Amino acid sequence: MKEFLNVLRRFVPPYKKYLVLSVIFNILSAVLNIFSFAALIPILQILFQTGDAEAATSLMAWDWGNLQTVLMNNLNYLVNGLIASYGQLTALLLIGVFLAVTTALRTGAHFLASAFIIPVRTGVVRDIRNQLYQKINSLSLGFFSEERKGDIIARMSGDVQEVESSIMASLDMMFKNPILIIVYFATLSFISWELTIFTIVFVPIFGWFMGFVGRKLKQRSLKAQGLWSDTMSQVEETLSGLRIIKAFCAEEKMNNRFDRVNTAYRNDIMKVNIRQTMAHPMSEFLGTVMIIVVMWFGGSLVLSGHSITGPTFIYYLVILYSIIQPLKDFSKAGYNIPKGLASMERIDKILMAENNIREVAQPQHISSFEHQIEFRNVSFRYGDGPWVLKNINLIIPKGKTIALVGQSGGGKSTLVDLIPRYYDVQEGEVLIDGINVKELGIHDLRQLIGNVNQEAILFNDSFRNNISFGVDDATDEQIAEAAKIANAYDFITESEQGFDTNIGDRGGRLSGGQRQRVSIARAILKNPPILILDEATSALDTESERLVQQALERLMKTRTTVAIAHRLSTIKTADEIYVIHEGQIVESGTHEELLQKEGYYKKLNDMQSL
Repeated sequence: MKEFLNVLRRFVPPYKKYLVLSVIFNILSAVLNIFSFAALIPILQILFQTGDAEAATSLMAWDWGNLQTVLMNNLNYLVNGLIASYGQLTALLLIGVFLAVTTALRTGAHFLASAFIIPVRTGVVRDIRNQLYQKINSLSLGFFSEERKGDIIARMSGDVQEVESSIMASLDMMFKNPILIIVYFATLSFISWELTIFTIVFVPIFGWFMGFVGRKLKQRSLKAQGLWSDTMSQVEETLSGLRIIKAFCAEEKMNNRFDRVNTAYRNDIMKVNIRQTMAHPMSEFLGTVMIIVVMWFGGSLVLSGHSITGPTFIYYLVILYSIIQPLKDFSKAGYNIPKGLASMERIDKILMAENNIREVAQPQHISSFEHQIEFRNVSFRYGDGPWVLKNINLIIPKGKTIALVGQSGGGKSTLVDLIPRYYDVQEGEVLIDGINVKELGIHDLRQLIGNVNQEAILFNDSFRNNISFGVDDATDEQIAEAAKIANAYDFITESEQGFDTNIGDRGGRLSGGQRQRVSIARAILKNPPILILDEATSALDTESERLVQQALERLMKTRTTVAIAHRLSTIKTADEIYVIHEGQIVESGTHEELLQKEGYYKKLNDMQSL
């Protein structure tokens, strides 16, 4: 219950006005229910001619100490007046009309109470999804190197849906049923306190059963949701690697692999659902047992003429039966909520994840790049792993093009990822214009930097929106000019709808060279003073490489450029080339200077020439 209330405290406050209205109409519904069923007493008295009403010859004055007697006497007096004026049959009809009117008002209040909960349910689920998405966008890249994409997708889809169907669906019960139970219990105590004390002996037994099964259900739900994440991860991996699966004729292997995970999920969710299905039969049985026992004990009070009449006892049973349904709903919530809490626990692993890339309380704001980028005694590693970079000292003056070359896994991409603070160094510091990047506003820092990566990352949108991504006020002329500089204008205008043509998922409708030129156009439009090129041409054919290289040369003019390259032919003209080997700078100089040293760079050059 504590975990459930904690979820409500976190997400419900923006919708408290709807909760207040729901509570008001629930109270109104419960009170009207009491009064509508109270009409049963005179109806039964008239039908069975018990003679209980005949004793009431006058209205009694209000007396809090003897309230039950006063109310019953005055009700009987009013019934006597109706019978005397209109006859028994007409009086019966009038009492029936009263019952119908109060029932209509009660059901209307019940509808409004439930309707006001719906904006809360849907709003909270929307807020959880928004918070998850915003958190995913804000977390550092290091978080996603340790998490599977399929698992994150499962939490945003399946787990959030489970919270809606379990916790949020129980909101109506949690805010309606306590009111109904309190009002009905007060009415039962008012009618016969002896009978009520006897009844509540069975309620703790009822609650204990529900709590026991609910705790078991949460344990199962956590395991089932974990298996659902495995299932989604398999789907995501299959979609990403479909070309390889077909190339290696591994369809059957992947089918069997998916079937194992899917079957394990099915077996666990089956056990969860079977236990959940126990809620209704168990509550039905316990409720029936309670009614039978109360009927026996209450019948003994009626037959002995103790403190309750026959019609009043039947009214008591009607109210008692009415209180059983809220108790049943509580039992369902006792089953449903643990499932939702298990999913909420998984969602919180993202929402509560610590972001390692934090902005200082009072960051320095910069809007331009004036002097140089400096790596000063920089060492870096991922988590507790081995050092990827060791004691790097490097200065990149404004307007210069520097290149990073070396073996794969030597730390080149990691080095450039430290400039926009995708990761933070463990030792040393990265400086821009003499200011540690940790002291700068993250948004200001990244606005200075443009990226063109080996894999052109595009979105399932139009050419126009991909090129203008991150530049909200770009005009059509600026977008077209960026496309021309990137050698992309011709193939864009030749497509079906020109700049409004959708390029497909990850730009799947384009060739590799076209995707790369669109990503270059995006960098050109952003017009950053610092440019990072991470093997931008390594995956292209000769013709595409020539076009992309021309676009890059135009892009690099007047900019400070850091280029990572495996093909040395693409960086021969760099102002300075740094050779990185096993996380350290082992050589530096121009292309000609490095060839003359006959060191590691010369070996790389000779191998590529061969």
